[in-house]
Order: sequence, then C-alpha cells, then structure tokens
Amino acid sequence: MQNRIITAIFIFFFLVTFSEAADVARIGVVNFQKIMQNSSAGKAALSQINKKRSKMEKNLKAKGAEIEEMKKKFDRESLVMSKDMRGDKEREFRIKINDIKAIEKKYETELKEMNNKLLMKFQKDVVKIAQAIGKKEGYLLIVEKSTAGILYSPDSIEITDKIIKIYNDQTAKENIKKSK
Repeated sequence: MQNRIITAIFIFFFLVTFSEAADVARIGVVNFQKIMQNSSAGKAALSQINKKRSKMEKNLKAKGAEIEEMKKKFDRESLVMSKDMRGDKEREFRIKINDIKAIEKKYETELKEMNNKLLMKFQKDVVKIAQAIGKKEGYLLIVEKSTAGILYSPDSIEITDKIIKIYNDQTAKENIKKSK
C-alpha cells in the first residue's frame, strides 16, 4: 500500500513537472521565402537582381541583333566576295558568336555571385532577428520551414510575420541613417 502511494506521488510530480515544461518549451517556424518576398529588404534585393538581369539581357539582345544583321549582310554579299574575304568574314562572325557566349557566361557568373551575396546577407539578418526573438520570448527551437523538411505546422507557431515587421523596421532605420 505504501509503495502505491509513493508511486502515485512520484507519477503526480512527474506529470506536473512535464506539463509545466511543455508550457515553457516554445517552438517557432520561419519561412525564408515569404520573408524574402514580403520584407522591404527582400523586395529591394530581388529588385536589384532583376534590374541587373534586365540590363544584361538587353545587352545580349543588342549583341544578338548585331550578329543577325552581320549574318544577313554576309549572306547578301557572300556571292560577290572573294574566297579570302568570305573566309575573313566567317572568322569575324565566329569570333563575335564566341564573344557573346563568353559575355553570357560572365553575366551568369556575376548574377549568381550577386544573388549569393544578397542571399547570404539576407539570411544572416533574418537569423539574427530570429535568435533575438528566440532569446527574448523564450523559444526552445526556431526552424526554417523548407530546409527543415516541415510538411505541416500550425499557424500559431509561425513567427515569419513578426520577423518581417522587425526586419522592415531595421531596414527603414538603416535607410534613414544612410540618407543623412
């Protein structure tokens, strides 16, 4: 009988302790993609990348049009050209095509580097904010939704909107400091 009472008391304290610990253990979920698309810093980074991409595409289209024009001219005049001149023009044409391919590869590399640089800064900023929220509000764990492989999480543990608000406020303050 006495063992049962001791066991019951032990189980009672264990359950009380476990239920109190469950209240304290908070878990948060963050969606980087949503922050990138909805925060002012994320929108600015995406805009910067898109502007650079557009400029590069415009330049490549102009160079492509130049080659097309050169090819048309070559096709028209090739019948009356000497063999040496035709060979020179074909070589010039191949050089132009190779130049465009080299420029295209260079642009891809620049765009990738720019994207990685902006993404790394963005992630670093978001991680700092998430860590500050975690410490301040007593979260046990904050995970990124897509990289953690989370298939479902209730909206109640989603802190993405809170991070977006803080990030927007920080970005606005930084922009004010830069403009002074």
